[in-house]
Amino acid sequence: MRLTALAAALSIAAPAAALAGPASNAVKFFYMPEVKFEADAQYRDRFTEPVTKLFDLNDQAKKNKPDEVPCIDFAPGLDAQDFDEKTVAKTLKLSEAVDGDSAEVTATFNLFPEGDESKREMVWSLKKIDGQWKIADITSKTNGWTLSALECLAGQTPE
Repeated sequence: MRLTALAAALSIAAPAAALAGPASNAVKFFYMPEVKFEADAQYRDRFTEPVTKLFDLNDQAKKNKPDEVPCIDFAPGLDAQDFDEKTVAKTLKLSEAVDGDSAEVTATFNLFPEGDESKREMVWSLKKIDGQWKIADITSKTNGWTLSALECLAGQTPE
């Protein structure tokens, strides 16, 4: 009887504990078992500043001008709009460097089965907050941009 209660308690606690593992697990979530759109509001609790500010502006842009393209019109973790999900999953390699409550996870993968232009190297910056790894920023080593540095003026109203 006690084992059943313990198993039930662990199964309830398991989803919340998913972010508490190595920093790489927080990143892997966005690539596998399927690619997820980082700016989607349902994943907001997996992020922290400075990138959450851009996500908030993106949300405002979608709300204020629903007929226009929002600020983030690509998958930041892929540095692309188009990709082959099976190729990303098959070629994904993650490496992490942890320094106290900060970590960098480098994700390398291919978007498509062929072509050098489909190779990507993304660096995810994370901070440990209340025992959980939260994503603070994403940088494309391939194309030289950082997510938090992207401008999002569409969500702002003129003063």
